[in-house]
Amino acid sequence: MIFAPDSPIFEGSNVQTNIGFGWVPAEYSTTRDEFLASRETASIGFVLNNSPVYDVTGPEAAAFLNSVAVNKDFGPLETGASKHVVICNEQGYILADGVLLKLGENHFRTYWLAPVLDFFLTKSTLDVTGTWVLDEYFYQIDGPKSLEILEKVTGSDLHHLRFAQNATVSIAGAEAVVHRLGMSGALAYEVHGPSTVAREAYRQLRAAVEEVGGRPQGFWNYSLVNHTVAGYPNQVIHFLPPYRDSGPELAAYMESVIPFDIGVHGSASDDLSNAWVTPYDIGWGYLVNFDHEFPGKAALQAIASNRPRKVVTLEWNADDIGAAYSAQFRGADAVVYDRMSNDPVIAIADYAVGRMRIDYVLLNGEKIGLATGRTPAFVENRMISLAWLDVEHAAEGTEVTVLWGDIDHPKIEIRATVAQFPYYQGEFRNEKFDTSSIPRR
Repeated sequence: MIFAPDSPIFEGSNVQTNIGFGWVPAEYSTTRDEFLASRETASIGFVLNNSPVYDVTGPEAAAFLNSVAVNKDFGPLETGASKHVVICNEQGYILADGVLLKLGENHFRTYWLAPVLDFFLTKSTLDVTGTWVLDEYFYQIDGPKSLEILEKVTGSDLHHLRFAQNATVSIAGAEAVVHRLGMSGALAYEVHGPSTVAREAYRQLRAAVEEVGGRPQGFWNYSLVNHTVAGYPNQVIHFLPPYRDSGPELAAYMESVIPFDIGVHGSASDDLSNAWVTPYDIGWGYLVNFDHEFPGKAALQAIASNRPRKVVTLEWNADDIGAAYSAQFRGADAVVYDRMSNDPVIAIADYAVGRMRIDYVLLNGEKIGLATGRTPAFVENRMISLAWLDVEHAAEGTEVTVLWGDIDHPKIEIRATVAQFPYYQGEFRNEKFDTSSIPRR
């Protein structure tokens, strides 16, 4: 299909990388150029074709979803509407998050909620069925020109779509769904359709992107830059689900479908639970509804009443970044230089082998939170990360330090300043942008 060696996604790529299920384009031009396209014109991405897609159907489908998610009221959801859904363990840590789309009465399609959702469904006594969807393509058109591109390719007026809404169109002679969502923070759309026309759909979309000066987007840019700059915390990049610490049944099930451990490094890797987050840690507390029963309810109620941490952006001090780099050359006292670079060839090595980094954030020598998802912000020319901080230290402008270095190795402190979250709040911010300012075709 789309990841086969003769796929059109490889056209023009200058580096490929193996991400566990096969080789994909890592880069087409440079990671900087590809990201800037999503700010200035548009980019086309293919990465989410590896998304686990899972349908939940049956007379009690909505009741089942209500029983496992922190959200509530899936029944009244209108056909064609969507929700960001979160599933937690009994301790309140996130096991899965993703998008749920209502396709029809008692029919819901989910992205990234399985395999955890499948585990809960196999234990349910409700009249509900789970089905893996294996025949859908998934592309992203991201950037200020994305609406114009999709209207040209589909021949449809999509101006009416607000953030998180969708519409059915035709691409490559087949029905497709265009969903107003994206990961760079700018105006963006997802395109879903049948895999039988996946290659032709990609060719048409990419041609329209390149016609306006846009670029194809490689795996490095999507994985290392977009989520942090946009303020969308993401599994593996920013946090890990505690699959193997949420009871023996879930551990055994996840071992059967994901038979590898995702490692953690950084100064905070001395405690694996530092890589786990609650919805409150990462700004998703507004999704939690206590008017129903779900796994983790009691734990989240206690957290909600006890001043939970707050998610922020950190801007890292450029001189200290240079000091961290030079510290690797200090002989026996060297600080491990661990892929802090604008060079994604180095940075992607961690992601490719299934490791993420998490470091302590300090204030006056005391631990006040955790930093993760470090990346260059190419528009602002800063090094940034996300961080979950004790709320009393989370005000913009607060000066902190990030403790850089691996456990059992020397460490160095890097000064950082609390900045706005999300970091990108520009004109085309997707949740807010009014597309009426874009001329109709």
